[in-house]
Amino acid sequence: MSLLIRISLAVLLLLCLGDMPYGFYILVRILTTIFALTMGFKYFEQNKHEIAYFWCAVALLFQPLIKIPLGKELWNIVDVIVAVAIIILIITDYKNRNL
Repeated sequence: MSLLIRISLAVLLLLCLGDMPYGFYILVRILTTIFALTMGFKYFEQNKHEIAYFWCAVALLFQPLIKIPLGKELWNIVDVIVAVAIIILIITDYKNRNL
C-alpha cells in the first residue's frame, strides 16, 4: 500500500475524534475495512499470523454491514489505536527499506 494511502487513512481515523457527519464515519469504516483486509492478507502470505489476525479483527470491527455499538468514547479509543498501528506500519516499512 502506498504511503499516501496509509497517511490519509490515519488522518481520517484521527478526524473521527471530532464531530463529523454520519456519512463520514461510514466512509472511514469502509476504507478501514478494505485497508485492514488487504494488510491481513499481506501478512498471512508472509506467515506473520499474529499481525494478520490483528488486521482481520480490525476489518471485522470496522465492517459497515453490522454496526457494532461501542459508544463514541470507545470508538474514539479504537480509532486512535488503529491510527497508531498504521503509523507504526509506516515507520517499520521505512526502517526496513533503509537497512
